[in-house]
Amino acid sequence: MQNQNHDKSNQPKAPLPKLSKTTQEKRLYNRLSNEEAQAKLAAETFNRTTISFYQYFGIDNPVAFRDELYLNFDKLGVLGRVYLAHEGINAQISVPEHNVAAFREYLYSISGLNGVRLNIAADDDGKSFWVLKIKVREKIVADGINDPEFSMERRGKYLTAEEFNQMTENPDVLVVDMRNHYEYEVGHFSDAVEVPSETFREQLPMAVEMLKEQKDKNIIMYCTGGIRCEKASAWMLHNGFENVYHLEGGIIKYANDVKQKGLANKFRGKNFVFDGRLAEQIGDEVIAHCHQCGKAADTHTNCANEGCHLLFIQCEECQNEFNGCCSQECMEIINLPEEEQKALRKGINRGGMIFNKRKNNGK
Repeated sequence: MQNQNHDKSNQPKAPLPKLSKTTQEKRLYNRLSNEEAQAKLAAETFNRTTISFYQYFGIDNPVAFRDELYLNFDKLGVLGRVYLAHEGINAQISVPEHNVAAFREYLYSISGLNGVRLNIAADDDGKSFWVLKIKVREKIVADGINDPEFSMERRGKYLTAEEFNQMTENPDVLVVDMRNHYEYEVGHFSDAVEVPSETFREQLPMAVEMLKEQKDKNIIMYCTGGIRCEKASAWMLHNGFENVYHLEGGIIKYANDVKQKGLANKFRGKNFVFDGRLAEQIGDEVIAHCHQCGKAADTHTNCANEGCHLLFIQCEECQNEFNGCCSQECMEIINLPEEEQKALRKGINRGGMIFNKRKNNGK
């Protein structure tokens, strides 16, 4: 069971290294290009373990917390993506196998993180990340909540994998997927309700509206690693729902528990993840379809046109036919001279397109 410590202190027990400002500036940010970082990762002779964790706890000074975390993570060879805010921490990282014990010891020495649950990737090639990025944000998960009365102190009840399987035998129990459409599309629990949207901030009010006539039912919420469904459960309780549960550790922990304990697996398809792997194979079925031809497929790819970079599902046949592109137009663009491609890309913000789903790229 996850530690639910709400200690407002952000002071780690481990001492702060005494470094000059110049030394800190050199070490507190990744200085390698993507190509250099990827080459360095490929040259490693040891294995890595992909880990995700989060914790809602008070951090008084996220910037100072971030700097100390970077110094210690960098020393341990940690790569990945970490978000910090006054409300807590959200991390997806990879750790050298020989440093996992030292990493856990350091993390648990931090007030508020002692005993935090570490989700180990179910399907791991050790190449999930190639740089370390630690960013301070307004919130550790963008939720769009502006209600000053909302609090994470009251949230839904945790369910273990065994409890989840038992409760979902009852057809009156509602299972609600609190991930985005492109995640749900490639894999989800049997009979799970999709809250169809592209962002978590859109989902929260949608979930309240969709389920408002079923407030008396038992509602189980789940997501990838637990951070979104935990906040969603608190939001539902805040909006008058009473019997709200959420899957402890999300799909990642469920998959590990199913494997280790020999439980029935109620998850179908793949678990989408936000790193270089893009997905973990959890169930045996392929439940999604190629966005170009409609054939059964569940492999995500980014459009080969750097000016598009759309993330979409593409089967092997369409990948060959379209040369890794999402459309005929993009295929024509990648055959242009590089300077012409750069001119076309100039001023384009791809950020909003990377994880959008577009189903009308057909032949």
